[in-house]
Amino acid sequence: DVQLQASGGGFVQAGGSLRLSCAASGFSFDRFTIGWFRQAPGKEREGVSFIRPSDDDETYYLDSVAGRFTISSDSTTNAVYLQMNSLKPEDTAVYFCAADYTLIPRAMGTYKGDGMDIRGKGTLVTVSS
Repeated sequence: DVQLQASGGGFVQAGGSLRLSCAASGFSFDRFTIGWFRQAPGKEREGVSFIRPSDDDETYYLDSVAGRFTISSDSTTNAVYLQMNSLKPEDTAVYFCAADYTLIPRAMGTYKGDGMDIRGKGTLVTVSS
């Protein structure tokens, strides 16, 4: 069964940190672009950060998170991680991970459709001011 399982969300004060995990099962993600979207209530979905391990770990970051968030992958655990530091109230959203075989990271970051190859359920991140 091919799936992505996100975890690590929670409640944190502004300036704090959280680490999200996205565990892949049923497939090897090395040749996929994999990473995180987020959606806050009443707002459009945003592509937050993506990585493509087979392309020298090519990455993409949303401008507003660059320098604060770091994405990484671990082939031994078949998981992708998003370390989120210096969190701000505007980072509050449901974060979900997704993977696609065709889209490269920067294309995944600006993708507005719902045709990702694999999409997991979300995890809620709440940042208080």
